[in-house]
Amino acid sequence: MDYLKVTPNHLPHIALIQLNRPKELNALNLQLMGELRDALRSLDADTDVRVIVLTGNERAFAAGADIKEMAGRTAIDMFNVDQFTTWDTIKKTKKPIIAAVSGFALGGGCELAMLCDMIIASESAQFGQPEIKIGTMPGAGGTQRLTRAVGKQWAMEMVLTGQFMSAEKAYQAGLVNRVVPVELYLQEALKLAQQIAQMSPIAVKLAKESVLQAFNSHLDEGLAFERKNFYLTFASNDQKEGMTAFVEKRAPRFEGK
Repeated sequence: MDYLKVTPNHLPHIALIQLNRPKELNALNLQLMGELRDALRSLDADTDVRVIVLTGNERAFAAGADIKEMAGRTAIDMFNVDQFTTWDTIKKTKKPIIAAVSGFALGGGCELAMLCDMIIASESAQFGQPEIKIGTMPGAGGTQRLTRAVGKQWAMEMVLTGQFMSAEKAYQAGLVNRVVPVELYLQEALKLAQQIAQMSPIAVKLAKESVLQAFNSHLDEGLAFERKNFYLTFASNDQKEGMTAFVEKRAPRFEGK
């Protein structure tokens, strides 16, 4: 059984991935994460795809990891399964990924949303890292990405109590880009994807890489990295087309070359 619905051309240059374990509230088991890794790897290599939207359903983006799958494992079992290698592969996706989140985004679901580059949330969205309630803690970035997104105080409270954060609080804390009515959350994510898809795909990938570098380097190192990527855009036809179109007062026609 496939746990994903993948539409490479949902809209021009935009791929849509839907997590599809509705009875389990899209709990992230090994099969689903493996399918997601493979789908993202394929879409990253598809030259016609420029932006990827990842979603679940109105009730749940993903309510967490599959606890039944993990409950009986030992530390050595977890080490040997090495499930986070899949997450590391997903993290290397070069094209921007927008999470369209409605309902529960908890535990691994919250971590997966944060692994994306932008988050559009419905008014019903709830974010949380409730692992502490079952005797463990986040393991796929929940203590790291959440802290970088919302700051130490909010992260500590969420991680140490397991409490949920509403969509509106998540917006105020800087975790999500915007909050919209439930019936519009996917549409709004696709609208954002369309804006990005109109840009040079080369410049978009280099810009994404540069923003992410800000989390892994000191300022001077980050500025040097940014500068190299800036110079690299001048090797592309898209840069020539973009600046020529600006001078000629017309819309650019980017081809990703």
